[in-house]
Amino acid sequence: MAPKAPIDPSDTDSDVLITSPDASHPANLICNLCRHFYTLGWVTGTGGGTSIRKDDKIYIAPSGVQKELLQPTDIFVASYPSPPPTYDSLTYLRRPKNLKPSACTPLFLAAFTRRNAGACIHTHSQWAVLVTLLLSPSECFEISCIEQIKGLPARAGEGNLGYFDTLRVPMIENTAHEEDLAGAMEEAMDKYPDTCAILVRRHGIYVWGEDVHKAKTRCESLDYLFQLAIEMRKLQIPWVG
Repeated sequence: MAPKAPIDPSDTDSDVLITSPDASHPANLICNLCRHFYTLGWVTGTGGGTSIRKDDKIYIAPSGVQKELLQPTDIFVASYPSPPPTYDSLTYLRRPKNLKPSACTPLFLAAFTRRNAGACIHTHSQWAVLVTLLLSPSECFEISCIEQIKGLPARAGEGNLGYFDTLRVPMIENTAHEEDLAGAMEEAMDKYPDTCAILVRRHGIYVWGEDVHKAKTRCESLDYLFQLAIEMRKLQIPWVG
């Protein structure tokens, strides 16, 4: 199991870090997004999570909290200095009482440090889970000639994929503990440098973007494509045209 990030013992619940009337503040955004994701069935039963990086801080939804009831006061805030921290050196600036940091934190951190992401979303989408059950071990999800592919990025600096391009999303095997996925996720990121998402078999998906809006758009596009792929398989229509 990956080491647990330490909590700064000198920290107090610094509400100033998560209090703002601005709807675009990370603490407010995370709560609003999680409520929306709950209506989509992506974060049922406290599952899933979201993290946003802004300037020298990262904002993280807690573990074990019903996402549709999430409040800004539930949000963890950690320092993100330069150079970026490792998971075991991560220092929390704000720790809500009686809550635990998300078990997804080391995977969020991988997206921030290896992809310079501004946000990372983890869902337990049923469509994502079903797609993983149709793939062989170490196989990528691949689909082409579907308009929604245009919502996903191509190579860095080359804009988005085109209609005739093939989208590839790597998959890793699930583990008993969420944080133990970090190593496999980092390996997949290295192997597939153009991907903005990683599927986890029988579990869900991690999706990231330069900012929270791109991460959300990509997550929605992928979920649409996974649902379509399931229906295509029922009709024996190949995913790659």
